[in-house]
Amino acid sequence: MDLFEQQRRRRQEAEAPLADRMRPRTLDEFAGQQQIIGPGRLLRRAIQADQLSSLIFYGPPGTGKTTLARIIAGTTRAHFIAINAVLAGVKDIRAAIAEAQERRTKDGQRTILFIDEVHRFNKAQQDALLPWVENGTIVLVGATTENPYFEVNKALVSRSRLFQLKLLEPEDLCAVAHQALSDLDRGYGHRSVRLEPAALEHLVDVAGGDARTLLNALELAVETTPPDAEGTIEITLAVAEESIQRRAVLYDKEGDAHFDTISAFIKSVRGSDPDAALYWLARMIYAGEDPRFIFRRLLILASEDVGLADPQAVAVVAACAESFDRIGLPEGRYPLAQATLYLATAAKSNSTMAFFDALAAVERERSSDIPNPLRDGNRDGEGFGHGQGYLYPHAYRDHWVAQQYLPTSLQGQLFYQPGDQGYEAQIQSAVARRREAQLAALLETTSPTEPVYAGSPLDRADERWLQRTLSRTGEQLGQLRDRLFDLAAPERHHVILDVAAGSGLLVWEAIRRTPGGGVYACTGGAADAAALTNQAQALGASGRPIVLVAEVDRLSEAIAAHTPGLRFDRIVGRNALKSIHDRQSLLQNWQALIAPAGRLVLAENLPSQGQRLYQLFDPGWLPQALYRRLIDAEEELYRSDPLLAWQAADLRSIAEAAGWQAQIVTASFDSELRISASVIERWFSAAPSSYATRLAALLAPEQVEQVHRLFVQKLLHQLKPWTSTTAYLSAHPA
Repeated sequence: MDLFEQQRRRRQEAEAPLADRMRPRTLDEFAGQQQIIGPGRLLRRAIQADQLSSLIFYGPPGTGKTTLARIIAGTTRAHFIAINAVLAGVKDIRAAIAEAQERRTKDGQRTILFIDEVHRFNKAQQDALLPWVENGTIVLVGATTENPYFEVNKALVSRSRLFQLKLLEPEDLCAVAHQALSDLDRGYGHRSVRLEPAALEHLVDVAGGDARTLLNALELAVETTPPDAEGTIEITLAVAEESIQRRAVLYDKEGDAHFDTISAFIKSVRGSDPDAALYWLARMIYAGEDPRFIFRRLLILASEDVGLADPQAVAVVAACAESFDRIGLPEGRYPLAQATLYLATAAKSNSTMAFFDALAAVERERSSDIPNPLRDGNRDGEGFGHGQGYLYPHAYRDHWVAQQYLPTSLQGQLFYQPGDQGYEAQIQSAVARRREAQLAALLETTSPTEPVYAGSPLDRADERWLQRTLSRTGEQLGQLRDRLFDLAAPERHHVILDVAAGSGLLVWEAIRRTPGGGVYACTGGAADAAALTNQAQALGASGRPIVLVAEVDRLSEAIAAHTPGLRFDRIVGRNALKSIHDRQSLLQNWQALIAPAGRLVLAENLPSQGQRLYQLFDPGWLPQALYRRLIDAEEELYRSDPLLAWQAADLRSIAEAAGWQAQIVTASFDSELRISASVIERWFSAAPSSYATRLAALLAPEQVEQVHRLFVQKLLHQLKPWTSTTAYLSAHPA
C-alpha cells in the first residue's frame, strides 16, 4: 500500500457516516444481543476459540449483523473475505473459492467468506457455494434481514447455525448514543455536545431498536445545529424531532415482517388476548395488508383453534368476511375487528387436529378391510352377507348402541380427544362413556374363557388398550417434562443448568429449546455422566451439553471451577432435593448461579402425598393386628422422616427463606405399576433409604420379613394402581 492509498483510506474513514465509524471493534464494545454473545453463549465461545462453523445472522436492519462479521474478521486467524450479494456475482464467488483453495493447499489456512445480504443471491449463486461449504474449503458467514428458512437455500441452512439478532433494547441504544458523543477518535468526543434527556428518549423511541437509524439521526442533529456562544451544541427535543421523522412500520408484504406480523396476530388470538390481537390487526391494516388475507387466516383459526368449543365461530367469521365484501374499506374495519374479538374471546379447542392423527394412521397402517357390518348390503347382502350384524342406532334408546366402526386392526384406537372448554365440555363425558361401552362390547367378542391380559395376536384391540395402560409411566414423565419447561419458558439463546441430570430427561429437551444458548448437566456420579456423554456423541460438537460431576450441594464450586462468573438464565431439576437435609442452604447457594432475570424451576416428588405400599395389600393377607401395625408404621414414616414428610407448602417456605420469590403448583398422576422382582428387591434392600430399612425402625425384623414374603407371594408380576404427586417450584431472585 503506497502513501496515496493510505491517505485515501484515512480520508474515507474520516468522512464515513457516524454509524459506520462507530461500529464496535470487539465483543466487549458490542451493544445488545447478549442472548447470543453474552458470557457462556455458544457464539461468544466459538469466536473467542476461533472455532467457527458456518453461520447465518438473521435480524432487522441496524442490529449488528455486519458488525459481528467484522469482529470475527478482527479476531480470527483464518483468512477473511467479504462480499456483498447486491454487487457480487458467480464470478466473485469463484474468485473467493479459488483464493480459499490456494491458501488451504499452500498454508493450511482456513478461509471465512462473509456474504452480506446473502438472501439477494439467486438459487444458482447459492448452489455455487454449497460444495465448498460441504467440503470445508470455506466457512460461510451470511447476514440477512429476511427469514433464512424462506430466502436461503435449504441445503445451506441445514449446514449452518442460525443466530437471530433482535431489535436493540432502549438501554442499549442509549449506550450507543453516549458512546458516540464521548468517543474522541470516531465520534463527537472532541466537540461539546449536550443531549437533552427528552431528546435522547425521543431518538431512542423512534429508532425502534435500530442503532443505525439512531446514529444517523444523531449525526444529522449534531452536524446541522450551530453551537451557542459558549461553543456547545444543544440537542433539544425540537431538534431531535426534526432529525428523525415519524417511524415507518417495518412491513413488506413479500418479506419476513409480513409473516412475523400475521404470526403474532394469530398467536394472540389463539392465546385469547384481545388487546394484543387488536394491536397486531391495527399494525397490519396500517401497513396496507389485504383484509381478505386476514379473514382467510381467521377462518382457518376458527376451525383449528376454536373448533367445537364454539361451533358458531366459523359462521360468525364467515358472516363478517361476507359483510366486509359488501362494505369495503374504511367501514369494513368494523366486521374485521368484530371477527377478531369474537375469536380472541371464544373458548378454545384444537381437537380438530385429530384428523391428522387419523391421516397418519392411514399412511402408517396396511390397508384394512371394511368390517362386514359396515359394508353396503343393498347390492350384495344376500351373496356375501354384507351389512349383516349392523345395529341400527335409531332403533335403540338415545339413538345409540355400542358397536365397533373402525377396522379390526385399529379397534380401540383414539383419535378425537374432546376439550374441556365451551360447548365441547358438554360432550366430553358423553364421548367418554360411549367409548367405555364400546370397549366393553369389544371384550365381549373375545372368548369368555380367555383372560383379557393373556397373550394374544398382535393388533388385537384389547392389546391396544392394554398397551395404552402400560405406557402410563412414560406418559407421566413426558407430562412432567413438558409442564416443567412450560413453567421455565426458556428462550432460544438461554443458558440452562440441569442440577440433577440423571437419565437426561430434561437435558435433551433443554438442548432442543435453546439451539443458540447452552446446556450444563450436573450428575451425582461418573456413571451417569459417562452415559450422558455417550448419548451426546450423536449431536454436533457445538450442540452437546457440558456434563459436570458434582453432588447438588457442591454444584456452585463445580460451576465456578469450570466457567468462573457464569450465570444461568434457567436452573431446572427433577427430584434434586430428595436426599438433601438442609434444603434452605442449598437453595440459598444457588442464588449465586442465577442471572438477575433468571428463573429456578424444580419438579419434586412429594412422598407424603403419594402411594402407600400397604394399600397394595389385601387386609386379609396379614393378621389384623400386624396389618394395623404396618399401616401405623408406614404412616409414621411420612410424618417423621424429613426426607419423606415434607409438603408443597414446606418447599415454598424453604425457597422464600433462601431469598427466592416462589410459586408452587402440585399435580397428581394415577398410573399403574407392574411389581417386578427388581422393584421388590429395591424396596427390601439393605440400603439406608430403602422401605425395609425405614420400616425396621418401627417393626420387628420377623414382621418386616413376613411383609417381604407377602410381596413376593402375592404381588409379584401384578399390575397395581399407583398414585404420585409432584410439586412444581417456580422461583426467581427476590
